[in-house]
Amino acid sequence: MTHKIRVIVADDHECIRVGVKRLLKTAPNIEVAGEAAHTEGLAELLDRCACDVIVSDIGMPGIHGASNAVSFLRRLLRGRPRPEVVVLTMISHPHMLSGLLNLGVGGIVDKSDTTGALIDAIEQVAAGRVYLSAAARYALESADPPPQLRAGALSAREWEVFQLYVQGLAVHEIALRLKRSGKTISTQKRSAMRKLGLVTESDLIEYARQIGLI
Repeated sequence: MTHKIRVIVADDHECIRVGVKRLLKTAPNIEVAGEAAHTEGLAELLDRCACDVIVSDIGMPGIHGASNAVSFLRRLLRGRPRPEVVVLTMISHPHMLSGLLNLGVGGIVDKSDTTGALIDAIEQVAAGRVYLSAAARYALESADPPPQLRAGALSAREWEVFQLYVQGLAVHEIALRLKRSGKTISTQKRSAMRKLGLVTESDLIEYARQIGLI
């Protein structure tokens, strides 16, 4: 018997979870292994339920008071072994989308493309390939200049600096808090922006807003 792709569906809107599960039941090679309504529930589910692919929104309430699931997904995607992640989103800003890819997300499906693209996305990322739905691909290809893709996942220190910076701390304040030099903090900030495909300070702030950091 062919191994089925085990999928966990995570979204804080019940109607989305119901619709996604209904769609996935039409695919004979996919099995819904569980569902979660928030990031804490997803973490608990992963501890007791094996899966190959997570289909997740990023706007869910995070763990320990976080406003979204991005920090959790970033940590998850840095581990080995780990499931692949398909993000189901309404984000259309190209730098936001490239940032998700550079965090290690394997697939991005615009919610307007769900019916025609989600099953393909799951199958592709389960096979180790990157997948973009039509709307997500169009957003990335129409950007000028095009954002960098897969420039490398952010390190833990780069992500830490990025989060503190978008919360309003200046470089010298971050350096003092983290006990690093200002030059090191500036380098880590620039590296994070490059990997996330962000060019300007406005891009950085808008990206943070889109994923719920501010």
